Amino acid sequence: MKRLFANKKFWIITTLIVTLFMVTVIGRNLIHAIKIKRQINLLEREREFYQQKIAQDSILIYQLRYDEYVERYAREVYRMQAKDEDVYIME
Repeated sequence: MKRLFANKKFWIITTLIVTLFMVTVIGRNLIHAIKIKRQINLLEREREFYQQKIAQDSILIYQLRYDEYVERYAREVYRMQAKDEDVYIME
């Protein structure tokens, strides 16, 4: 009878240790999975931002092929002017 109790005690302790180990491993993996999911979401938002930026820049590159737009862009963005004109900046 004593041997059966010792055997039962051994299996209970072993089961608790294995269960504790499994919970620890699963918990670490779960935390790691959550961190990775957050990183993925952040990178997807960055990808969307840069895709929009690329689209805007592509439109600008297309428009800058024409001299009229280059002149207008230089006046608006860089506040350039011709030699014989006065420029007034109103904001």
